[in-house]
Amino acid sequence: MAVFVKAVDVGSFAAAVPALGMSSPMIGKHVRFLEERLGARLLNRTTRRQSLTEVGRAFYERCKLVLAEAEAAEALAQDLQAIPRGRLRINAPVTFGSYSLAPMLTRYLCQYPEVTVDLTLTDRVVDVVDEGYEAVIRISPLIDSTLIARTLAPYRLVACAAPAYLAAHGTPATPEDLTQHECLSFAYWARRPMDEWEFTGADGVHKVKVHSRFVANNGQALRHAALDGFGITLQAHDMLKDDLASGRLVPVLPDYKAPAIPMHIVFAPDRRLTPKLRSFIDFVVATFG
Repeated sequence: MAVFVKAVDVGSFAAAVPALGMSSPMIGKHVRFLEERLGARLLNRTTRRQSLTEVGRAFYERCKLVLAEAEAAEALAQDLQAIPRGRLRINAPVTFGSYSLAPMLTRYLCQYPEVTVDLTLTDRVVDVVDEGYEAVIRISPLIDSTLIARTLAPYRLVACAAPAYLAAHGTPATPEDLTQHECLSFAYWARRPMDEWEFTGADGVHKVKVHSRFVANNGQALRHAALDGFGITLQAHDMLKDDLASGRLVPVLPDYKAPAIPMHIVFAPDRRLTPKLRSFIDFVVATFG
């Protein structure tokens, strides 16, 4: 149809050659195919000129409409691929998702108004493919996996306590002093309590087995216990930064570096990078990379 319309528009097969990129005989074959398919002559052709038959004129006008609709459909498909839109299923650990990812998501949604985000927060290791997630934030060393991972900045932890606790129990000077303190440990069903805390100082790495009478699978619960003066907590800096800035919590062991846990955004290798997924990954890497 496109060949036929172009030949009619420019007046001859020869004139259509540059626009169509095919020879004049090949253009003629396209037109003859249409005529055979329709069982009617579309063009009256002589050695000097060509003209539309009655059927040819009606067919020509309708072909232009069909081609315009086809072009519009292709343009729409390209727009759907170019503009992020649709529902995006994301999973992240509870504390990181609440305190770090959620504020980023509101900025992302403002930038991409045609995207909808379904965020699930859990500290268990989800199955990206079987549970239907398009992207997952992992805070842990990556095990051997078929997933594709983009590296993010390590997840920073900080050890701190309420001033009242330190006034009553003293301030640890070295990581080994933690064995004499109440320590608030984080745990969840897929992992043992985090009862070995690691710090790095000028003299190397210190691994200390801490004593925990209060173990919880929620960082917010441990934060409240620390604020109540019950013990020393080792938690995400993002969650505690306001408490640290206000003085409600005070850093301990300032001469030692608390651990930073590897963090990645992962997705399935056979997951097609749609505009919404690509834009989300880029946004996460730009924010947390």
